[in-house]
Amino acid sequence: MGDVLAGIHATWEFDTDAVLIRFERGIRTPKLFQSLRERRIPYAALSSVTLTPGKRGTVVLRAVPRAGADPLVEAASGQLKEGCDPYRLVLPAEREVLAEYYADELRALLDPASGESADRFLVAAPEAPMNFKAYDGRASFDGERISFRWSWTGASSAKWKAGDQNFRVSELAGIVWRSPEALDGYLRLVPRAVAPVDHRTGGSLGDLHGGGDAEDGAPAGAPAEPPSATADQDPAAVLFGLGYGPVHESLPFAAAVLESVRRTQPAPASAPVLVNAGRRDPADIAERIHHLGELHRAGLVTDAEFSAKKAQLLAEL
Repeated sequence: MGDVLAGIHATWEFDTDAVLIRFERGIRTPKLFQSLRERRIPYAALSSVTLTPGKRGTVVLRAVPRAGADPLVEAASGQLKEGCDPYRLVLPAEREVLAEYYADELRALLDPASGESADRFLVAAPEAPMNFKAYDGRASFDGERISFRWSWTGASSAKWKAGDQNFRVSELAGIVWRSPEALDGYLRLVPRAVAPVDHRTGGSLGDLHGGGDAEDGAPAGAPAEPPSATADQDPAAVLFGLGYGPVHESLPFAAAVLESVRRTQPAPASAPVLVNAGRRDPADIAERIHHLGELHRAGLVTDAEFSAKKAQLLAEL
């Protein structure tokens, strides 16, 4: 598409096969966005696109990721607050017509398999090396190994007795990230001996994160506990707390580990082949050109942009 749509806290740049999301850096921008900086989201990683009214005279364009396509979303497991959702673009309400146009354009680019879970991660994870300070120690990841170095002021006697820990990615079945914005937040590594490997998700969901049904009083969709000690006693876990392991540090860390875990596991015996969408229906092209003309007459699209986009649409017939 080659177009740019600027919103509040982020700008979306539409390429031929992906949307590049660039996040602003500023005091009002969520720290998670500042930490991510930018993300390239292939259209094949999306399941749908929505446009809804926002707060205080805004509209929200949201690209909904496919299940299993983004390690950040998989690690978060539904725990991110709405304002920290990296797939939301908030725009002034007066740009609703323009936002609707881009929503339609994105929908037309969705893969025929968009309603199915992805068999592999399609969105890149944050890059190692990474580290953050937890309540009871410091966590580090160099791309192949995760290290926990215990703090003498916060670590339990069980962790001190076990000593500092090192885990190879190849030894893990997955991770459990419980948001530091909830009570008893933590990052837990799940060794292969503790939980079965889920080749589709890399072990971070399903048995490790729960399937959405409440069990033992846990809220629906909350991460399920692997069969091991509590996080404060488990040498494979670090605790969060006020000022420790904030979302913008610990979640990208968890996503990077999860992607590496997934990459070290053997692929399924057979994986579905994603097929690109074919040529568009002529009636759909005509409707989009008409919509583009309305934007042009409203002054939201320049003459050059109108001509270029019209030629591009006609070329797809």
